[in-house]
Amino acid sequence: MSFLSKLFGSKEPQRPDVKERTVMNIKTGDFITYDLEDFEVVGKLSFNDHGFKWFAYQLQGNNKVIWLSVEMDDELELGIYVKSKLKLQEPLPKKIELDGVTYFQDEYGTAIVKGEGRSQNVDGAQCRYFSYFDEEDEKALSLEIWGNEIEASTGYYIEEYELKIIAGSN
Repeated sequence: MSFLSKLFGSKEPQRPDVKERTVMNIKTGDFITYDLEDFEVVGKLSFNDHGFKWFAYQLQGNNKVIWLSVEMDDELELGIYVKSKLKLQEPLPKKIELDGVTYFQDEYGTAIVKGEGRSQNVDGAQCRYFSYFDEEDEKALSLEIWGNEIEASTGYYIEEYELKIIAGSN
């Protein structure tokens, strides 16, 4: 700021401080570039299973919707998921074959969910979740049970450097 603008006041509007975004504090309205494509964060799910927390961000691209999963376990784990048309009924099997890949059940539990943006309709809901991985731990299958509906998504791990996050608001 120059001496004269300090003396007479600046006519520039004050810009609010925008907090730097990381994968742990993404907000709806932010933008993410992944795999040379831009996505808007249109929904956010925050899961809490007895104090263990993780996030799923709904990303809207030009022609597709993907989900970014963010979990801080022993280390940061990021995954990209897309909805699957897999149809299952309870009880869920320990092993699932889908598109030539065999997935094995790894974790399961129940979480309370906070929803924001397009995902606000599940705010306060309870979700049962089941995680499956292939033998190499490269491909993932995520199952979520909302009431009596089972939603399936397939995915894979990514590295944080593959994402560019641009804040869309404070």
